Amino acid sequence: MKRKDFISSIIPLGAALSGMGAGKEEPDGAVKISPYLKMGDTIGITCPAGFITLADIQPAILKLKEWGFTVVIGDTVGKKDFTFGGTDEERLKDFQQMLDDKNIKAILCARGGYGAIRIIDGLNFKQFTKSPKWIIGFSDITVLHSHLNRNYGIASLHSKMCNSFPENWDLAEATQKETIESIRKCLVGDKMHYPFVPNAKNKTGVAKGVLIGGNLKTVETLAGSKSDITTKNKILFLEDTGEYLYSIDRMFWNLKRTGKLAELAGLIIGGFKVKKDDEGEEFGKVLEEIVLEKVAGYTYPVCFNFPVGHQKNNFALKCGVAHTLSVQKTECFLTETI
Repeated sequence: MKRKDFISSIIPLGAALSGMGAGKEEPDGAVKISPYLKMGDTIGITCPAGFITLADIQPAILKLKEWGFTVVIGDTVGKKDFTFGGTDEERLKDFQQMLDDKNIKAILCARGGYGAIRIIDGLNFKQFTKSPKWIIGFSDITVLHSHLNRNYGIASLHSKMCNSFPENWDLAEATQKETIESIRKCLVGDKMHYPFVPNAKNKTGVAKGVLIGGNLKTVETLAGSKSDITTKNKILFLEDTGEYLYSIDRMFWNLKRTGKLAELAGLIIGGFKVKKDDEGEEFGKVLEEIVLEKVAGYTYPVCFNFPVGHQKNNFALKCGVAHTLSVQKTECFLTETI
């Protein structure tokens, strides 16, 4: 499928049912979806991880307002404590205020980087579980997606952040526009449908289950913690950047040895920007071989090159929401189900 055909086939299929709730993750993977946004609703922007300037988030602010939303800027935007968007205490306080503010209907993390794991245990989700809202971001924000799914079973949005909005919308590439637009579609309740190009290394089949995942390194880091994901009967998606093949192999061994691959409904491999092996230290396996080695013996579908990750074609995905993954020789798709 050509890129333009993929882009044109991202079709909103209607609004999904919404619900509210709190507590431990449901054994059957029951979906708890925060209220979808409507015109005039408020989105808060904050920095739970890396720093970013107010000037750098202006394109995102303008686009959110163009979509009809009100924007509140957190105190951490523009703050800098080495690599972080303020001190741990400042980032914790800012995020907590947005969690507790009933007027804020979604929280957009300004950028990733590193830092969410330093504040996750200090956050109080009591008010949030009473009035859940969409938490938006990816990469380091996998910490938040995983924590919400494991402890509360509440959906969140894995997507691009403020630093990915184009400065000039008219000059932006079609893929960049469509990925940003997918954020809006998810937030207003469109039921998302993503066809993608088949890969010769795919394992065919159909899977149904709650969608979870994110950055592979972060998922590995959370193993054994209160934020660790449970994967039984779920569709797991993974992406990463800046890792050597041997490191990716080691992380997939972690997933296998901790049982995360054993009872999946399906596995989605997104974008992986791999570091070139040092001369004389070549690993000897490519990404597909690394993954297929770890899932050998399992019968669920596995697909490669799904459009998610540290790349331009990084489309928004609703974590914690039921999906169907169909991997066939001639066509593949991931679609949201109710």
